[in-house]
Formats: sequence, structure tokens, C-alpha cells
Amino acid sequence: MKISILTLFPKMFQGPFEYSIVKKACEKKLVEINLINIRDFGIGKHKMVDDTPYGGGIGMVMRVDVLSAAINYAKNTYIENLNIENSLKIKNYKLKIKQKVILLSASGKPFNQQKAKGYSTLDHLILVCGHYEGVDERIIKYINEEISVGECIYTGGEIPSMLIADSVTRLVPGVLKPEATDNESFSLLKGDRGKVCLEYPQYTKPTVFEDTSVPDILLSGDHKKIHDWRMNEALKKTKKLRPELLKTPNTCHCDPEKQSPANF
Repeated sequence: MKISILTLFPKMFQGPFEYSIVKKACEKKLVEINLINIRDFGIGKHKMVDDTPYGGGIGMVMRVDVLSAAINYAKNTYIENLNIENSLKIKNYKLKIKQKVILLSASGKPFNQQKAKGYSTLDHLILVCGHYEGVDERIIKYINEEISVGECIYTGGEIPSMLIADSVTRLVPGVLKPEATDNESFSLLKGDRGKVCLEYPQYTKPTVFEDTSVPDILLSGDHKKIHDWRMNEALKKTKKLRPELLKTPNTCHCDPEKQSPANF
């Protein structure tokens, strides 16, 4: 899988992808992260990427011609790197590529585990980082989806794109063992309950800390009882912290077997 990030500030990404799971995924060549500097497609001698908004207003708006050029470059570079020689083969392959262009935007749809799972099945994910006052609305023609990572405002799309890239990378097949993601928060509760729950409480050494002990059942060695305890605790935790998740029907967005196909 390839993740292309279109940004005005590529140096911001020097640290986050050089550690832990993302670094290992890149080293194994399961994921490739490509940073594309939007300013390379700027207009004129000074490489202008933004301009004043029509109708007046505060701030600067990123230009649609600049952004569309960067998006097209990302798409074309992906094809070129496949080393497909025959033009007919390229045309046919384009039809088969699972690719999405995502604009990071405060007004976008909420990012969640369903989105992450869907994106992890793509061949190519393009993340467009907005900045300044926003982007020219005409960019909508060139993107598949607008995504927000929360009901708050960021300086730009760079930090949200890091979050999405990290979340998606760990779900790419082969990056983690399947069991590592089976019982995480927002996964389907095992059994016949069909509930989406937060992860159950975890404990490690020391067995006793100050006046709190690890629950005896976790030390019992009885795997069935431990499993049942964990499922019950996950349900209790979800009722307390995120009760709205329990209203999700069996065809919930976190059930990988029942989620609808991505709109490529």
C-alpha cells in the first residue's frame, strides 16, 4: 500500500513515521509513505499556492489549480512507479486501482475505525492537507471524501494526516498479527451480543500496587473465565464511557465481515 501526503510542510513529518509500527511497516515494504510538497506546484516565480478570497474575508485560500496539479502528480507517479510499459495495460490497470483522495477538513465526515479499515484495503491513499483559511471549493471535483478527525480546528491538515496514516498503517495486512487488532476498542464484542465495545481493562506487574490488586480471575489460569470476565468488563466500560456505541446494530461499522465495500 502507498500513502501519499500532499502538504506545504513536509519537514513536519520527519519524526512521526520514523518510529514504532509505521517505521517497521515501511521497512518491510508493506507500506510506502510519500511526501509531496504542494509548493512545488505553485504559480509563478514565487510559487504562490494561495490567494485572497473572492467576496472578501479574512485569511488566504489555497488555489484549486495548485492542489489539482499536486493530486494529479500523486496519481501519475503511482502509475509510473509500477513500471507498466504498454499504454493499454496502464489504462486497464487504472480501472483496477483501489485509490482514494481525501481532503482533511474541519467540515468533513468523522474519521473512525470503519474508515481506517476501509482505507487499509486500498492500493493508494492520497491525503491532502489544507492550510490557511481553507481551500477553493472547486477542489471537490478532484477528491473522493472530506474527512475530519474531531470537532476542533487545527492549524492545517498535517497532524490529522499523521493520525490517519498511523491508524491505517497498523491495519494493513501483515503489519500486525490479526489477533493484535481483534479485541481493540471499537471492535465487535465476541459472542452473540453483536455490540461494539471499548477494550477491556489491562493489567501487568506488580500484582499489588499501593492498595489495589490485579483481579484474582486474571491470575487463575482459567482461560474461559478470563475471556468471559474481559467481555463483561468491556461491556461495563463501554456503558460507562461511551454508551452510544451500544446502540449500534449487529451490522455495525466495526464488523469487518459486514461493512459495505468502499466507494473507489
